[in-house]
Amino acid sequence: MEFLSGIAGALVLALVLSSVLRTLVVPRGLYSVLVFRLWWLLRRALRLTTAPRGGYDAIDRKQTWLAPLMLIGMLVCWLVGALVGYGLLLHALSPLSWTTAFREAGSSLFTLGFASGARLKLSVLDFMAAATGPILIALQIAYLPTLYAAYNRRELEVTLLLARAGEPAWGPEILARQWLVDTETALPQLYRAWERLASDMGESHSTYPVLLTFRSPRPYRSWLVGLVAVMDAAALQLALAPRSAPPEARLVLRAGFTALRDIARALRIPFDADPSPQAPVRLSFAEFDAAAAMLETAGFRSERSPKEAWPHFRGWRVNYEAIAYELCRRCDAVPALWTGPRDFPGAPIPPLRPMDRRPPAGRPELPPAEG
Repeated sequence: MEFLSGIAGALVLALVLSSVLRTLVVPRGLYSVLVFRLWWLLRRALRLTTAPRGGYDAIDRKQTWLAPLMLIGMLVCWLVGALVGYGLLLHALSPLSWTTAFREAGSSLFTLGFASGARLKLSVLDFMAAATGPILIALQIAYLPTLYAAYNRRELEVTLLLARAGEPAWGPEILARQWLVDTETALPQLYRAWERLASDMGESHSTYPVLLTFRSPRPYRSWLVGLVAVMDAAALQLALAPRSAPPEARLVLRAGFTALRDIARALRIPFDADPSPQAPVRLSFAEFDAAAAMLETAGFRSERSPKEAWPHFRGWRVNYEAIAYELCRRCDAVPALWTGPRDFPGAPIPPLRPMDRRPPAGRPELPPAEG
């Protein structure tokens, strides 16, 4: 029995150490079972506290607590795991009873010092337990500035996108607003900023997946919806007006779907790494045609008809649509147009004016989004 207890204790400590290193130390998007199981559990627990017919606003209020609960939950799981591991080892290597072994493990792990013994052969194990608690807490504290620095960089660009893309963001809205106010020459700068941000998010969100649970300060903003909107705007411009589209449009698309694929690998989301340009997408031609008509009303000069441009737009979108839809679903992102279905009821929300929360006047009606 003592032998089995020792093996079990060593295994638990190895799992805790592996999870800590994967989550906090190793600078690579390594899969951590603890992080994603905890995310799955807490997300569903918060969903259960929402009214059965609660829409997006109710979901967003509850999911705001997901990130802090994740941070606290990870630390608690690691400390409890270390307590169990050291308790099993102390029971295996000494004549202590189960209760006394776990009491001494807790005393050492949390440096309380209320339990002690004169067993010289266990002093190394006691010192290891005493060092583990402070190290775990120190690593978690050092982890927070990194998370919030990445979060602030992300949210700054998302906030700046508000005037260009509406709230929630939508790709055709970006192009329409630029042509309505004659600021289309600012699009290359926007694409360059989001190319850099996409690369930043691909690195930070795959290395620290807990960032996916951090929501924007405002319910109708989302880094993921914003990235999809900028990529859709670039794809629309390349499809409808390829000769006048800036080269930055291709660069932001490449950076965008590369970032989404890096995050998908960290989350073990399957995807086609080399999709065919002729592969189908869930966005319908009717939605694309309505968006092209809206752009024409705004003054956008198309070089191709919607029917001619559709295969080109689909060839771009097939690279990122499936991953973007799955991430939007898992993150319970605001259900903006062209971002796929969610796990809660509600129709897609079109861009609203940030000041009065009413749809802009004079816009052609769009058909209901299918995804």
